[in-house]
Amino acid sequence: MKIGSIILPDKPLILAPMEDVTDGPFRLLCKRFGVDLMFSEFVASEAVIRKIDKTLQKMEIDPSEHPYGIQLYGKEIDAMVESAKIAEQYAPDLIDINFGCPVKKIAMKGAGAGMLRDIPKLLKMTEAVVKATSLPVTVKTRLGWDEDSKNIVQLAEQLQDLGIAALTIHGRTRAQLYTGQADWTLIGEVRNNPRMHIPIIGNGDIDTPQKAKLAFDTYGVDAVMVGRAAIGRPWIFRDMRHYLDTGEILPPQLVREQVALIREHVEMSKAGRTEVRAVRSMRRFFSVYFKGLPDFRDTRVKLLQAESFDEVNSLLDIIVDRWGDLPAYSSTESVAK
Repeated sequence: MKIGSIILPDKPLILAPMEDVTDGPFRLLCKRFGVDLMFSEFVASEAVIRKIDKTLQKMEIDPSEHPYGIQLYGKEIDAMVESAKIAEQYAPDLIDINFGCPVKKIAMKGAGAGMLRDIPKLLKMTEAVVKATSLPVTVKTRLGWDEDSKNIVQLAEQLQDLGIAALTIHGRTRAQLYTGQADWTLIGEVRNNPRMHIPIIGNGDIDTPQKAKLAFDTYGVDAVMVGRAAIGRPWIFRDMRHYLDTGEILPPQLVREQVALIREHVEMSKAGRTEVRAVRSMRRFFSVYFKGLPDFRDTRVKLLQAESFDEVNSLLDIIVDRWGDLPAYSSTESVAK
């Protein structure tokens, strides 16, 4: 599969951009487990042009992360254009425009999925960003704003005509947020539209190797994007690739193997952060890493309250002693369970 001049393997697996999740340490872990393309956390265009340090740091790339995209969002066309030019200086392989974030504080202000309520402006913004950068520009969006405005088939054609290099579609409307099941039928309709010639990337509820294969085989997408299912399970990309290539399900990791990976993740989180900030940055992962372990609630609470590396490492020692030989939460299990 090609996105502009970027060549990806057959049936690529892509890590979705997620705020406060897809930072550098987590991306590097996912890269180790075979993800084919990654994105930054989504980056606010207004903060980029104001040169907010925390925002600019989100665009920094380790050379080993390529191919890599920076995802931008905003409601003002001029700010998006200028931020795309600035983002290009960080040497990503592509620029992605976020027209899919459903979070209220973003969407209700007209950015992210909020742009789906103003399609003419969405198209003007896309055209302006495509013209502003020499990099491939991709778009991530949803089926529509709500059940009565599922306009993705027509919108996909319009975006393609403006010169985008690939389109990612999350199979929900903005009104659904992340509830219910993703509807892949419209994603498949876009992919099988004879007018479409750019790659179509499917997103939504891809949380097992079996579902990844189903997305390719049934709906014909060119790639699948994995989001929430990768939080706490970066090895899901290895498991998916193995299943796609061989039809075999890999055995689950043991908890002690999982803990070894978490210790690495904690160490990686230290870069450029104070101890407290580094530990707190791990909390969203701690809440998922040990999902499904019996009698784990009290230990999870302690992990989520830890403020130092010593506290975390002591708790990880306890976890290995008590649960180390149990299978870790498997990537063959749906996160919806």
